[in-house]
Amino acid sequence: MTTNNPLMPLMATIVETVRETANIKTFRVRLDDEAAMRDFTFLPGQVGQLSLFGVGESTFVINSSPTRMDYLQFSILKTGEVTAALHRLKTGDRIGVRAPLGNWFPVELLKGKDILFVGGGIGMAPLRTLLIYMLDNRNDFGKITLLYGGRSPGDMAFQEDLKEWAARQDMDMVLTIDNPADGWAHEVGLIPNVLKEMKPTPENCIAVTCGPPIMIKFTVMALQELGFPDESIITTLERRMKCGVGLCGRCNIGGKYVCVDGPVFSWAELKDLPQEL
Repeated sequence: MTTNNPLMPLMATIVETVRETANIKTFRVRLDDEAAMRDFTFLPGQVGQLSLFGVGESTFVINSSPTRMDYLQFSILKTGEVTAALHRLKTGDRIGVRAPLGNWFPVELLKGKDILFVGGGIGMAPLRTLLIYMLDNRNDFGKITLLYGGRSPGDMAFQEDLKEWAARQDMDMVLTIDNPADGWAHEVGLIPNVLKEMKPTPENCIAVTCGPPIMIKFTVMALQELGFPDESIITTLERRMKCGVGLCGRCNIGGKYVCVDGPVFSWAELKDLPQEL
């Protein structure tokens, strides 16, 4: 944090908005304090609290990469009062930002490994920051594979990224939707089923997954069926975070607080608490 009070937001200005899907909107922001923006550091997986005075505050992963610091990017699924108010903002509007918060993906431990990303819907947001980080440090990592799915073509976010990644020769990408659709040229089927058909090898591979809870549950089961050990499966639970700094106590899962112990966990850490997801 760039302030001594962890509950005090810094003001930021929206410099660009992107309509991702009918209910997902991306905001690119810069801190108003240029020195704070210049000195801001974070690692993939860390989150921020975005606030609107008189409305409220919610948690969102920083889904830009620390390798590209022109702005901080947050993608927001409209689900309630705060997110609906955020969706009404436009370029030039100001918001409060508390960031970075929480832990991060174990980037150093992932070096030299093959990486399998499995994302669903808005769950692609936290994976995006780690994926871009790895592509910007490509020689540090082995084979990179992305499996990304949505209910329909219109639910696939980050279209510009998908076009860029599809054109790269140094990663593989598989896209899927739940049901057939006119003009869709990729896979059709639920993510866990497509994953099993892909048959990724667990040897020297780490799987990083995020999406709706039901998707994570069955994706983990599919990965285990494919032979991935619990220690090689990583997910993030940032959606459960509230105050972000361990004060309110509302993000506990069993004996863990997501904002203090996470939001990034291995399945080995979470396997005793699957009902909590």
